[in-house]
Amino acid sequence: MKILLIGYGAMNQRVARLAEAAGHEIVAVIPNKNHDAIPYPTVNQINEATEADVAIDFSHPNLLLPLLEQDFELPLVIATTGEKETITAKLHTLSQKMPVFFSANMSYGVHVLTKLLEVAVPLLEQYDIELTEAHHNQKVDAPSGTLVKLYDVIEHLRDEVQPVYDRSQQNAKREKNEVGIHSLRGGTIVGEHDVLFAGVDETITLSHRAQSKDIFANGALNAAEKLVQQEPGYYTFDNL
Repeated sequence: MKILLIGYGAMNQRVARLAEAAGHEIVAVIPNKNHDAIPYPTVNQINEATEADVAIDFSHPNLLLPLLEQDFELPLVIATTGEKETITAKLHTLSQKMPVFFSANMSYGVHVLTKLLEVAVPLLEQYDIELTEAHHNQKVDAPSGTLVKLYDVIEHLRDEVQPVYDRSQQNAKREKNEVGIHSLRGGTIVGEHDVLFAGVDETITLSHRAQSKDIFANGALNAAEKLVQQEPGYYTFDNL
């Protein structure tokens, strides 16, 4: 494939390295800030990358959303987190004329975790649920897009759930419909996500541990390889 990279932070630098190792070519980069010595041509608009077969985005809503307003018809693999509703709404519109893929987490293992959660939530109807995520100390958004994705599964399967982000501001016992959401930041943690089901005298935890950011880059590349063969439409791990 000939790939346009949207953003050139740590993740898309990994995408570039792994893509070239697999025989793909990076034809251009839309940088999200002033990077020194980008070893590829840079462009400002998606439609300027006329040779590209697909664009892979690991950037920021401030960069991505204005780009999505442009006139182009390039398949998109989007991994930006933050402003999810705005991004996905725009991608649904674009999907009428091109194939687009979105995931808040490009790890296939995280996708499997959501499938396990869909099974577990109805079976553990009487259990309290708490969600915890941990990431490195450079991550800006909290909770992570992945944790939001996990909460969305629970919200879809349980009636009237209520996310609770900070119990230190309350002086009351836990309500049955609460789902506690906790974010930890420190060191170089790649990404950890836990779903705790707490029942009477027992607990069950579903966990995912990312051991290298390469899993996200490879996930994006695998999605791109499949996406370029698809008809226009909105794709996720569920239907790609």
